[in-house]
Amino acid sequence: MKQNETLLNIRLNGEQIELSDLHIDDMGDDHISTSVDTPMREDAFVKTDDEKVVEIEAHFRSIMEILGLDLTDDSLKGTPRRVAKMYVKEIFQGLNPANKPAIALFENKYKYNEMLVEKNISFYSNCEHHFVPIIGKAHVAYISNGKVIGLSKLNRLVEYFAKRPQVQERLTMQIGKELQKDLGTEDVAIVIDAKHLCVASRGVEDDTSSTITAFYGGKFKEDKVKEEFLKYLELKTEF
Repeated sequence: MKQNETLLNIRLNGEQIELSDLHIDDMGDDHISTSVDTPMREDAFVKTDDEKVVEIEAHFRSIMEILGLDLTDDSLKGTPRRVAKMYVKEIFQGLNPANKPAIALFENKYKYNEMLVEKNISFYSNCEHHFVPIIGKAHVAYISNGKVIGLSKLNRLVEYFAKRPQVQERLTMQIGKELQKDLGTEDVAIVIDAKHLCVASRGVEDDTSSTITAFYGGKFKEDKVKEEFLKYLELKTEF
């Protein structure tokens, strides 16, 4: 360990380990994720949203003061409150199960038995390693087994899981598994193409790359079906 390098004790895969600053940075840059479920404490929702806003406002004020910013300035004095409200009621509202969209299913009266694809669903999320934006598009597909879902609910489901500190791999899995559960079918596919500002605005500072992740269930694991889905997206099968 380098001189003056701090250590942090964390639990990874059930094991308590000690990490240096260098290891912590590497884990963030390498997209290390600990579970498919978003890691949450049992008491995560004991406090109300308004109580959380008050506490976050105080903490963020301290951060700004430590950075040396003058919070008496007209442009800055409202920032702690604005950030706190944004965290709780906007960009991280997907942490609260109470904000999960209600999913209504309908009988497939048209007897449409081909795949349905909703592509280019725009979303904004935040990297859980650096708390900077992930900006991307999700492509969602399923094959009905007798039930269909309103198209707008697909967008809302993507938004719900995106509005929390995330890792793209986990986001992809969460959307796919939730849709399988709601529709009662394994025949679901998800592809996400996103740009990470933790890569673009810091670290390697690469503004040209994007990350693609995929989830294939049921019939979408078959080459022919997968090929059809990717053809609709105009993507190559390497994904």
